[in-house]
Amino acid sequence: MAEQQRTPAVQSPSHPSQSQTTGSHASGGAVADVVPDEHRLIADRKRKLDDLRAKSIAPYPHRYDPTHHAAELQSLFARLQHEERSGERADIAGRIMLLRRMGKVAFATLQDETGRIQLFLKSDVLGDNYDLAALLDLGDIVGAAGEIVKTKTGEVSILVDKLTLLCKSLRPLPEKYHGLKDEEARFRRRYLDLVMNPQVKDLFVKRAKIVESVRQTLLARGFLEVETPMLQTMYGGANARPFITHINAWDMKLYLNISPEQHLKRLLVGGFERVFTICKNFRNEGVDQSHNPEFTMVECYQAYADYNDMMALTESLYENACRAANGGTTVERNGVMLDFKAPWPRITMKDAIKRWGGMDVDQLSDDAMHDLVDEHGLKATRQSSRGDIILALFEHFCEEHLVQPTHVIDHPIESTALCKPMRTGDATMIERFESFCMGMELCNAYSELNDPVLQRKLLEGQATLLRAGNSEAMPMDEDFVQAIEYGMPPAGGLGVGIDRMVIFLTGVEGIRDIILFPTMRPDDQQ
Repeated sequence: MAEQQRTPAVQSPSHPSQSQTTGSHASGGAVADVVPDEHRLIADRKRKLDDLRAKSIAPYPHRYDPTHHAAELQSLFARLQHEERSGERADIAGRIMLLRRMGKVAFATLQDETGRIQLFLKSDVLGDNYDLAALLDLGDIVGAAGEIVKTKTGEVSILVDKLTLLCKSLRPLPEKYHGLKDEEARFRRRYLDLVMNPQVKDLFVKRAKIVESVRQTLLARGFLEVETPMLQTMYGGANARPFITHINAWDMKLYLNISPEQHLKRLLVGGFERVFTICKNFRNEGVDQSHNPEFTMVECYQAYADYNDMMALTESLYENACRAANGGTTVERNGVMLDFKAPWPRITMKDAIKRWGGMDVDQLSDDAMHDLVDEHGLKATRQSSRGDIILALFEHFCEEHLVQPTHVIDHPIESTALCKPMRTGDATMIERFESFCMGMELCNAYSELNDPVLQRKLLEGQATLLRAGNSEAMPMDEDFVQAIEYGMPPAGGLGVGIDRMVIFLTGVEGIRDIILFPTMRPDDQQ
């Protein structure tokens, strides 16, 4: 190859000497022994902003037309030999993450949505446009056009002949080597987390694929996607404390949706046979690794189906979503390889207590059941019903043993007021299941109650508990009961927490990792 077709030999941008950097964040350097005062850095950037305007360089132009993305260029031109020029041009836009100035030559690393690529800036190629490089800082967003080349060190680069400032950044990015690692800071300033930790962006791309897979699985089975209200005059559908707001026009309370269940069932009454919604729910409860007050759920109802059909649907939703996110049915979490391929094992709640708690609750008297509360320190009281104690025993003895995806079926009637009793005739148990994985609930589903007399009785019982001080009990929704009185077909219903689904299918630690903007207490600075 002729000499004029060669790019100059350069050092690897990831191993510069101190003299090759600009020496401080303010002037674009990435190596510094002491992080300079942020206020001084901002003031320095504002002076550069004034200089740009004095030179008639627009620091915030209206639009730009890139032709390529970084990952695309890295793939297309990986074939180039060291120091080879492609003869092909590209125009790219993104944020400057590294910047090295060496007199009349400079190197910058540009990061866009897909990845990173090196910009090769030469004064004799850029001409007067090279002056702009002196006014750039880390974090600035630029457009760069030029020929695709590969440097002596083997890095695909753009030999820039046109440089355009698209946004002057006034606040310095976090220091390169420490980055943005504090979790509280990452979640509060997700925009910086995405800039400094590109792998986080990949996580939310996976989340989007999971949500789309859920939607497509349901649409392929004939479900219709609908919307239900977030603001409601009456809440219900789950045992949870609501968020309360106020509507000025009517001077009355409104509640943020805790579940779309009762509105979706009204649609079954109206004649729709398969409906679903992917929506936000709001529950005024604890915040921890698996709970956020605002969370996303998919909830669906199928006429003429029961909880067995919902188990099969749950397995399909999870298996398809896992394939969409990971290319297969397995994913590793905390050193455990989980397999979401259908079918999943099933176990009744009572059999689970017998297996891991070593007791047959059907053989125990009421007094013996109450004695278990004190004996094992259960989350119940000696005045609790048998059903509530069964629920507490299951939580105490069994949940931690449910590692692989498993359906836990046939629950006490105390667990919900919206489910059909067991078809065996046992009025104390209902056709409900919850699926568990690594001790955490994945979903909740029923053979839906459509007996209006029993529905009224159960909701009146919930309303009594609410009046007695149980803030998580459901109020009596008279309109909902009247809707059931017009006739609702037998149906199966399913609610799957999208956030928890993403936690398991991506292997992250907790719910805040997979919500772009989790609910957080404001810090002093905010």
